[in-house]
Amino acid sequence: MQVQGESSPADLWKMLQAWKPLSLNILPKTLRLSSSSPTRLPIKSFSCKMSSDSPPLTHSITLPSQLAEPVQIVAAPNISPSEFRSAIDSSLFKQWLKNMESESGVLSGGGLFLKRVLIQGVDMFEKRIGFLKFVADVIDKETGEKVPGIVFARGPAVAVLILLDSEGKTYAVLTEQVRIPVGRIILELPAGMLDDDKGDFLGTAIREVEEETGICLTQKDMVDLTAFLDESTGRRIFPSPGGCDEEISLFLYRGPVDKGIIEQLQGKETGLREHGELIKLRVVPYEKLWCTTADAKVLAALTLYERAKREGLLPPPEA
Repeated sequence: MQVQGESSPADLWKMLQAWKPLSLNILPKTLRLSSSSPTRLPIKSFSCKMSSDSPPLTHSITLPSQLAEPVQIVAAPNISPSEFRSAIDSSLFKQWLKNMESESGVLSGGGLFLKRVLIQGVDMFEKRIGFLKFVADVIDKETGEKVPGIVFARGPAVAVLILLDSEGKTYAVLTEQVRIPVGRIILELPAGMLDDDKGDFLGTAIREVEEETGICLTQKDMVDLTAFLDESTGRRIFPSPGGCDEEISLFLYRGPVDKGIIEQLQGKETGLREHGELIKLRVVPYEKLWCTTADAKVLAALTLYERAKREGLLPPPEA
C-alpha cells in the first residue's frame, strides 16, 4: 500500500486496520480452448480490493505462442467481479483466443504479441453471455505500435437462402426486420445466432427458418453453401471483421411449391414476439433479389449459390 504525503504512525496504523483486501479465485487453473486437441493455458489467480478506490480487477494468462509475455486481462470500472469471471470463462472469449493462436491467426507469425485485454461490456442472454465488448492491445514487435483491436464479440451464426419454385418462376423468401443498430427496417435472409457452445450450425438453421418463416425443413433438405469455400477460410463468412468476430454459415433450401404457398407467405407476420422479434415475410422474384436488399448475407449467399451452380456442385432441384 502506498501513502502519499506526511502521516503520523497513529494515522498509518488506523489506515492499515481499515484496509481489508478480498481475494477471489475467479477461474480454474486451466483454460480449455479446443475439445478435439485441448491446449491448456496456465492461469494466474487475481486479487482485488473491494472499496471505492479499488484498482481494477485483473487477471493474467500465458499463451503458448508468447510464453515470456503473459497477457494482462483488466476489467473496466463498470464490470462486476461476476461479469469479469463470466467474460473470461465464456465461449466467446475462449474462441477468440483460439482464433488468435490458430495456424492463420494473428499471433502465429511471431511478429505481433497480445499485451493486454480490457473487458468493457458484458450483455447476458439469460444465463449465458450474448455479447462481449473488449479492447485488445496487440503490439507490432518491429515498430512497437498498437494494431487496432476494438472487438465486439457475438460469436457464430447461420442464415438460409430459401428458393421456392412455382409455375416456372423462382422466388426468394426474405424477412423484414427492425434493426435498431442501423436505424432501419432491413430485408434479409432468415438467420440467427447459435444458442450454445455445441456448434450445431445445421440444427440452428432449421430452427431459425421455422421460427421466422413457419417453413419446416429437415437436414436432408439443406445444402451448406459455405462448405464450398476453401478450407483455409474456415468455411464461414465474416461480414464485418474490422470490428466484430461474427462468422456465419450460409445454407440453401430449394424446392417446388404451389402458387398458394407463395401467396400465404407474402406479408405473413412471424417471429418470437416475446423476444421482441417483429418480423414480416417478403417473397421476392429471384431475378430481382440481387438489387432488392443490401443485406450482406443475401449478397454472399447469391454469389456462392450462382458459383456453385455454375461449377455443378449443387444437387439437382426437386421436380
